[in-house]
Amino acid sequence: MGGQTVRWTAEQISALAPDAASRKAGSKLSTARPWSATGTDGSAVWGLCKGSGSRPYQTVVDLDGGQGPGYKCSCPSRKFPCKHALGLLLLWAQEPQAVPDTAEEPPEWAGAWLESRSRRAARKAEAAREAAEAGAGGAASGRAEDGAGARGEAPGGADGARAEAARRRARQRAERMAAGAEELEQRLADVLRGGLADADRAGYAPWEETAARMVDAQAPGLAARVRELGSVPASGEGWPERLLAECALLHLLARAYRRIDTLPEAQARTVESRVGRTVEAADVLADDSARIRDGWLVLAQRDAEEGRLLVRRIWLYGQRTGRPALLLSYGAAGRAPEQALPVGATLDAELAYYPGAGPLRAALGERHGAPVPGFRPPGGTIPEALDAYGQALAQDPWLEGWPVVLREVAPVPPPADREGTGTTDAQWQLASADGDSALPVAPWCAPATLWKLTALSAEGPLTVFGECGHRGFTPHTAWTGSTTTAVPL
Repeated sequence: MGGQTVRWTAEQISALAPDAASRKAGSKLSTARPWSATGTDGSAVWGLCKGSGSRPYQTVVDLDGGQGPGYKCSCPSRKFPCKHALGLLLLWAQEPQAVPDTAEEPPEWAGAWLESRSRRAARKAEAAREAAEAGAGGAASGRAEDGAGARGEAPGGADGARAEAARRRARQRAERMAAGAEELEQRLADVLRGGLADADRAGYAPWEETAARMVDAQAPGLAARVRELGSVPASGEGWPERLLAECALLHLLARAYRRIDTLPEAQARTVESRVGRTVEAADVLADDSARIRDGWLVLAQRDAEEGRLLVRRIWLYGQRTGRPALLLSYGAAGRAPEQALPVGATLDAELAYYPGAGPLRAALGERHGAPVPGFRPPGGTIPEALDAYGQALAQDPWLEGWPVVLREVAPVPPPADREGTGTTDAQWQLASADGDSALPVAPWCAPATLWKLTALSAEGPLTVFGECGHRGFTPHTAWTGSTTTAVPL
């Protein structure tokens, strides 16, 4: 076990909760009364929590859990972390005497799980290395077979047959995706030829039918964007302009994929990812030269339902490189994604960016210790944020938003409704302390988030992390004054 003894903050732990109900229930278990046999060795926390039954729940948290903290509890909950794990972590963070440091081994029930988790992580890492080596070998074999074929020689063995079958499947999928992209272009042209008013009257069914065709073409990225188009007519005032803009972007993507062989390498990889061709994390991490070790600050964590999946986004910021990164993980059937990191903490880790123009998404590799308290990101001005977003958009026109940190800003509510109707079309803004510039806040930002920002700004200008997008800025995390404590919004 490790010797890391730095404890997390309550805000960092609350950010790990899978939902508000779990966060509330966990806070009720953050007192010493229901807990016994607690302890920590710096890399894990354990304890027994009294429940409604005769036996207490056995709860253990692996703080240094490879891709993020790991949780194990004998309670029947299917949430990760459950309320008992959250309560134990909060107790560990807020009352050190209630969860004492110890040099002894954890109890048998906790140690057995921690050991099995460590073995699984080791096997997973070894499998990833073997897969990467096999991939490199397969590529070399493929080149050798190509050469042999040119000389009239037969490719040798079962490995050659498997490699050839894989290449054939890849060609077939590429052909189906290209055909799907061509069909999508035609369907979008038909929509515009018929007029946007017809798109509104037709309802959602034609979009869903088109999306199903894209699924058949093995282009899930195109399918997802088509489904989003179907919801635009119900998005309120100004929907025709938004629908036209989104149709144009989707048409551009379909056209780009059909001409992907003419694009620069980085741009081609971006188009492939937007259409729905995926790259395995193990392949991304296999290149030693691509892995970047840094102290990565966890800027924010957000969950969103996308179809039948729960998608978790975790944004990072490199302390030495100054680069942003985005980790994506997925959960299905009501289960939270396994990957979770405490907001505001810093982890010494390696990551590698997925290929593409203006890379942002990354795969998290080896971690060199448990998360430790983080730092306050330096941030930039509003003009600098807009410039960064513009540069990113030039490389990836389909970008939904770009992560930026704003310094010395404060929220500004919309002007009062002068006619007394109780409504106003004006948006909230984040304004610079000097009053020289401001950014509109995205219209989907929850009122509770905005008023929380307003309350925090009572102490002075804020440092705020969020996403800069075409409809405004979406705030995720704030820092007050000169503190290094992150406040999730």
